[in-house]
Amino acid sequence: MNKVAIFVDVQNIYYTTRQAYSRQFNYRKFWQEIASNRQIVLANAYAIKRNDDQQIKFQDALKHIGFDVKLKPFIQRSDGSAKGDWDVGITVDVMEAAPQLDEVILLSGDGDFDLLLNHIRQKHKVNTTVYGVPELTATSLRMACDRFMPIEHNLLM
Repeated sequence: MNKVAIFVDVQNIYYTTRQAYSRQFNYRKFWQEIASNRQIVLANAYAIKRNDDQQIKFQDALKHIGFDVKLKPFIQRSDGSAKGDWDVGITVDVMEAAPQLDEVILLSGDGDFDLLLNHIRQKHKVNTTVYGVPELTATSLRMACDRFMPIEHNLLM
């Protein structure tokens, strides 16, 4: 069985599925789909820590499924904007894990990850799969991966 690692940009998946479908992503169904024919050796979900009861329950559910939930504090800027970006953290973790993997699975539509996927494909000869909402996934990211898996109704709650 292929050794895979899963990296989830939780904020991106939450907002894109909400915008496109007004529904939530079904992490349990996704996990079952991946685990049916691959060996999951690492599964990280990157989220923002707000100490909100709903969010804590969601993060506990992710842990119960099998994800290691990595949290970063929510930062509210003085101008009212918010920051909670995990791009660098995800990139570092993917680059560290890639040499030991057959496949990297990224859940995100963020085009900033196109350079990362191109890099690990070339340097480590690892296969890359991206799960994203089709109309909200950057074209550059779709072009950088070996396989794009659209998040559609079958992977929603």
